Amino acid sequence: MGEGSKVCVTGGTGYIGSWLIKKLLDKGYTVHATLRDLKNESKVGLLKSLPHAEGKLVLFEADIYDPIQFDPAIQGCECVFHVATPFTHEPGSSQYKDTTEAAVAGAKSIVLSCVRSGTVKRLIYTASVVSASPLKEDGSDFKDVMDETCWTPLNDSLDYVFPDPFYKDYVYSKTLSEKHLLSYGNDENGGRKLEVVTLPCGLVGGDTLVSSTINSRVICISQIVQNEIAYKTLKFLEGLLGKIPLAHIDDVCEAHIFCMESTSISGRFLCASSYISLQEMANHYALYYPEFTVKQE
Repeated sequence: MGEGSKVCVTGGTGYIGSWLIKKLLDKGYTVHATLRDLKNESKVGLLKSLPHAEGKLVLFEADIYDPIQFDPAIQGCECVFHVATPFTHEPGSSQYKDTTEAAVAGAKSIVLSCVRSGTVKRLIYTASVVSASPLKEDGSDFKDVMDETCWTPLNDSLDYVFPDPFYKDYVYSKTLSEKHLLSYGNDENGGRKLEVVTLPCGLVGGDTLVSSTINSRVICISQIVQNEIAYKTLKFLEGLLGKIPLAHIDDVCEAHIFCMESTSISGRFLCASSYISLQEMANHYALYYPEFTVKQE
């Protein structure tokens, strides 16, 4: 897949999705981007204002809670970047009982849309490093190495790690969705062969095109902005993974594009540039930003 090819990005108005679309347009790709509401003028305007968007960017309305809506956006594309994911779920708001069920159902439908299209050769999933915990199955200790063979144990032994049900639901949703998508890449489900790549990404920081107040960028700086909710997420990541994996938004998007442009690639690839502790983060901020009060344990 080279420059000029047609690709699809789900979750086009999110932090990663919008930056990925910008880079794809800069490289000359035609992009089909999905968002939940085409009547949202601010989000539509954001994407349409990107350089090279005119004539190269086509917007589609699609909701992960109604995955069949993604068919028109995926049709005719050679590669699909599945970035969209449900973060929270209101019981009774859809046919799904929780975030995990909604995310897995969405992943299943996206891969089936890819197969139905007859044109998609590769599906690239923006996974989360929370699916790759090096904790042992009984949750007693960490393994010696964290790599692509690590899968977060989905059992009650890890309940002590989760500060509230939201985190557990998110971990389960990302882990089970990733496993399901990889099973298609392994051809376990039969049918048309589809190359599937998953990129479990660390905590993403760097520049942004969106104005959301709570995202991974806020979590990265929660020790100096005194955001307790975001700081709780930092502590959760350290408890689940041993240290906090970090990645720059530019590197994350370049990794996605590299996986698309490679001649042949499939499987799982961790996407993080460094793993640091809460204390190491605090020391960094105290050294380079002495004007701030740095939150310490």
